[in-house]
Amino acid sequence: MTIHKEGRTLLVVLLVALIVINGLVRYYAPQQTFVQYLVLGVSIVFYLLILQFFRHPFRKINIQPNQVIAPADGKIVVIEDVEEPEYFQGKRKQISIFMSPVNVHVNRSPIEGFVKYFKYHPGKYLVAWHPKASTENERTTMVVEHPQHGPVLVRQIAGALAKRIKWYVREGQTLSQGGEYGFIKFGSRVDVYLPTDVEVKVQLNQVSKGGITVLAEFNTKK
Repeated sequence: MTIHKEGRTLLVVLLVALIVINGLVRYYAPQQTFVQYLVLGVSIVFYLLILQFFRHPFRKINIQPNQVIAPADGKIVVIEDVEEPEYFQGKRKQISIFMSPVNVHVNRSPIEGFVKYFKYHPGKYLVAWHPKASTENERTTMVVEHPQHGPVLVRQIAGALAKRIKWYVREGQTLSQGGEYGFIKFGSRVDVYLPTDVEVKVQLNQVSKGGITVLAEFNTKK
């Protein structure tokens, strides 16, 4: 377990700020022991909450070329056939994972392949489970081309709290299955768009582990 690079500066600044706040409370209210302990307790709890958000656990990826693995920790909130208008402009199987503020927010590639398409979209900050979040919120769209099974689209979507999407990829770059490609701060969603003939391996409301949970298997009988 390590702390993700996206949180290191924030955590140092926050620690200094909380130390200063507690110092000021002790200076201006030296006789108010209850207040001092209350502020100290709130500071510790708040810092631990932020600290756990940026945790970056080690994951041993079991690479399976015919499987699609979860790109994020969270809960499966959508499994349905939809029209994907941005890249495929046709019907795909959508599987969506909602990440609450207590989940690990590292985003991983669900398959191996090269980045065929990538685009950042500024937008709104609707709650991540809103039906229009996929098309109206701040988001990124990445298409990874699998060497045998073709393209898979992965979309990072910012939520009401998540107003900072980070990505570490560019078009033409090769990704390993389970390789880290991005991070979203404070509650968000990731959508995966697959061929409609995949065999789905998860259920609605199931908990997913990024890089571990198998979302689907490709149809190898074509």
